Amino acid sequence: MLTVTDLAASYGPVTALDGVSFEAPEGEITAVLGANGAGKSTLLRTISGLVRPTRGRVTLAGRDLATVPVESMAKIGLAHVPEGRGVITELTVEENLRLGALGRGVRPKLDDLARAYSLFPILAERRRSSAHVLSGGERQMLVIARALLARPRVLLLDEPSLGLAPRIVVQIFDLLKTLVRADGLTVVLVEQNARSALSIADRGVVLNLGRLVVSDDAAALAKDEQLRHAYLGF
Repeated sequence: MLTVTDLAASYGPVTALDGVSFEAPEGEITAVLGANGAGKSTLLRTISGLVRPTRGRVTLAGRDLATVPVESMAKIGLAHVPEGRGVITELTVEENLRLGALGRGVRPKLDDLARAYSLFPILAERRRSSAHVLSGGERQMLVIARALLARPRVLLLDEPSLGLAPRIVVQIFDLLKTLVRADGLTVVLVEQNARSALSIADRGVVLNLGRLVVSDDAAALAKDEQLRHAYLGF
């Protein structure tokens, strides 16, 4: 269980999060939704330690993450895939993947690489190719696969569908559902496409200007017409 309690964060004089609280249960997908500037990416960055909170706390299985250095987050089971598909283009696909295991301080096992290739067959085909030649969708698959090489308990995903063709988005979202069912992975998904996110999520969290609007069952949020029109854009 990932628990966020009264979390606040600022960039200088600008308050980006203000008293956000919610739970992301183990083995579920929690979608974080809201308009641009709502604080969604800042929330993930604060959970992963890239931004230090000015108030509140984040715990993973009862452990206060404020006591964990950023470079040790992978070792305790937290993986963060930020927006932007940050592959290292000078390296091959497989070299990029191997970096994921280094985050937890071990050499990647052949079984881990084999599973990554089974989840993303296109990466297997291009394993020895430079990451520079990958399409946007393939790069997104690579950064997710690289995060999974660290064997996380919690995966933080920031806008994985941004700029991708609808069929690629469907593939990635289907994969997330598979990982949750098969591995009990906990996913916190920041997503601009609220309709798609709620279709795969168990729970939803809606932010507006850094504050929590509501945290509820995803199906209930999808049915709330007033909420959808006011905050979710569909």
